[in-house]
Order: sequence, then C-alpha cells, then structure tokens
Amino acid sequence: QVQLVESGGGLVQAGGSLRLSCAASGSMLSIDAMGWFRQAPGKQRDLVARIWRGGSTKYADSVKGRFTISRDNAKNTVFLQMNSLKPEDTAVYYCNLERGSVHYWGQGTQVTVSS
Repeated sequence: QVQLVESGGGLVQAGGSLRLSCAASGSMLSIDAMGWFRQAPGKQRDLVARIWRGGSTKYADSVKGRFTISRDNAKNTVFLQMNSLKPEDTAVYYCNLERGSVHYWGQGTQVTVSS
C-alpha cells in the first residue's frame, strides 16, 4: 500500500509562483512513475506533469516552460514548481503514483490564482 500526502497549495496572484510537494510512504518497490494531475470545477482530471523512474518527464502543453517536476528519491518526494501562474491554473492538484496498472492518489491540494 502507498500513501501520498500533498502540501504547498494556496492562493497566489497571477504571475506568481507556488511549489507543491508530495511525500510518499509505504511500499516504494517497482514504482513506474509519479506525477501531478489537476481538476477544475466541472472538468475532468488531467495530467499536468509526470516523471518516470528513469528520470524522463512529460508536461501538459498548457504548462510547458512554466512548471517543472522534480523528485528527491532519498525522501520519496516529488515536487511541482509552478511559475508564471495564470487564473486558468486554478484547480485541485492531485499527486499520483503509478505502479503497473495500479494508481495511487493523494487527497489533493487547492491552488487558486487570482487575476
């Protein structure tokens, strides 16, 4: 079993920055990837960024050049540095861990960007 705990969300003005953290605990064997998804009210949950075991990354087109995903393997933590935030980035951000066909989710952290 895996537990994911997010932190770092909050309210920020457009153009500002936030850094999200996700600490993983439990069984850390054979993790394929970790990442961040977000869900705005009335919309589906979409991928924001993902980092694979080998270190490769993938970003949604809407955040490329503004967001950076990274990880600290020693602390089983993944980060999302969000710069140049826009009001359309407002959403609940969820940490995700992928192991084979199983996905684990955190409880989510709210990010609100005011114009």
